[in-house]
Amino acid sequence: MSNPSEVPPPQQPGAQPPASNVPPAGYQPPQGFQPPPQGYQAPGQAYPPPGQAYPQPGQPIPQQGPPGQPGGFHFEMPTDGPRNFNDVLPKGGFAGMFNVAGLPTELKVSYWIWLIGGILGVLGGVLGLFAALALFTVAPAAAMVVLLLVLVALAIAAAQIVLVLRMKEGKEWARLALTIVAGVSLVLAVIGGSVGGGIGNNWLGFLISAAATVLMWVPNSQAWFAAVKGRG
Repeated sequence: MSNPSEVPPPQQPGAQPPASNVPPAGYQPPQGFQPPPQGYQAPGQAYPPPGQAYPQPGQPIPQQGPPGQPGGFHFEMPTDGPRNFNDVLPKGGFAGMFNVAGLPTELKVSYWIWLIGGILGVLGGVLGLFAALALFTVAPAAAMVVLLLVLVALAIAAAQIVLVLRMKEGKEWARLALTIVAGVSLVLAVIGGSVGGGIGNNWLGFLISAAATVLMWVPNSQAWFAAVKGRG
């Protein structure tokens, strides 16, 4: 038996009664209605993670990545590709070739490897041209193959110097192109070794370029490229 002195508090004007999941007596669901499965939870309001400011109205709330994977390797196709020939050339020309201020240590090492390798490749290509021309007097067929390999290697070495200068400026497309150059050097090393005579066989050069490629993709280098892209 209830106590008469226990009177429920009066309801405030305009207040809504507490929501209840129990339908009223005699309620019939509409035709075709299917109840949600057991254990279903309605989607709630998304809130920003602790310590993060609330976004402005109309802006989406940034989602956090999976826990336990901060600073991991994340590859995305470059969006700063050149639109014309002038975008390929270094902005400062070749005058700042030996200036590496502002680069992290990993990129400095990678830059010097690529630059010195490109310069040596150009010099070696010039010498290879004379060797190929001299080979024409002995074996014209082999000399033609050697000449073709030397011309390709010379073009790659010249392009390598241009690309490494653009990489130093923070261009992600140049970094990807240098990675492709490392793969091409592997193909040239294999083909050059099959030709014989030691011409074009540059396994040591491939290993050095592979090391320079890895240094361009380490987390510290990734962070530097992201920072340069953010400033742009």
